Amino acid sequence: MSRLHVAQPPVSGNARSAVVEPLVLGRDQGNRWLRYAALGVVALVMLYPLVWLVGASFKNNAEIFSSAGFWPSRWDFDAYAKGWKTSTEYTFATYFLNSFLITIPRIIVTVISCVMVAYAFARFEFWGRKTLFSIMIATMMLPLIVLRLPQYLVFREIGWLDSYLPLIVPSAFATDTFFVFMLVQFLRGIPRDMEEAAQIDGCNAWQLLWHIIVPLLKPAIISVVVFQFIWTMNDFMGPLIYLASVEKYPVSLALKMSIGATEEVEWANVIAISVVALIPSVAVFFAAQKHFIEGATSSGVKG
Repeated sequence: MSRLHVAQPPVSGNARSAVVEPLVLGRDQGNRWLRYAALGVVALVMLYPLVWLVGASFKNNAEIFSSAGFWPSRWDFDAYAKGWKTSTEYTFATYFLNSFLITIPRIIVTVISCVMVAYAFARFEFWGRKTLFSIMIATMMLPLIVLRLPQYLVFREIGWLDSYLPLIVPSAFATDTFFVFMLVQFLRGIPRDMEEAAQIDGCNAWQLLWHIIVPLLKPAIISVVVFQFIWTMNDFMGPLIYLASVEKYPVSLALKMSIGATEEVEWANVIAISVVALIPSVAVFFAAQKHFIEGATSSGVKG
């Protein structure tokens, strides 16, 4: 007997796609939720110390050291009021003002000097350019503490101790080499078409820098501002070495002074002021978040 073979109709591409696509989409959605869950766990681990810090500012010493939980037994703002007064004749308003008197001028001179040096390295050909750039990169490997002693001796000889000048003036000479490197990397990723067109129109190097380069460097410059603001506000060793007068202390030194002011440390007061001290840096970061991320990533991938 002969067997009958029934011809199967060919499966069209659309029909195959209708079967495969839901499977692929379901797999992608599952992977996406796994990624979100992993990111959520990492974010929780990173943010919990900050969240705990806020909660601990409302606790007393016994409660701070007896529980790692966030929620305090009662919400008491006395720690903020007592911590703000400090154990000296000055309040933390004085120390915040001192921090800004250091930070703002340092940011200004850092941006000006680093932009000019980066522009020279990225756009001009001169003898020893590569060697100087390599030396500059090599200095980034030096620990900052290595430079403190010779700098201290120099500033002592010229009479700058117990002033803000040692904390500000060096940045006017592009000593923050990380920022120079970051700006050079960003500049290398900018096409020269606009600069060449401006040169044809008669612009000189200074006009090119101010009218063409600086606007294009805006994301990178904002990154420099954010980094320098946070680092200067958190700087402890520099003010500790150069400043002797309590009335000139920034917040970082004032916090340390409040820890050792009494035999029994009122940790709630210290933590409360630490929370307040974080506010300027957090506010600056979120205010410049969009440009900061753009500038940091662009300067990191170009080269």
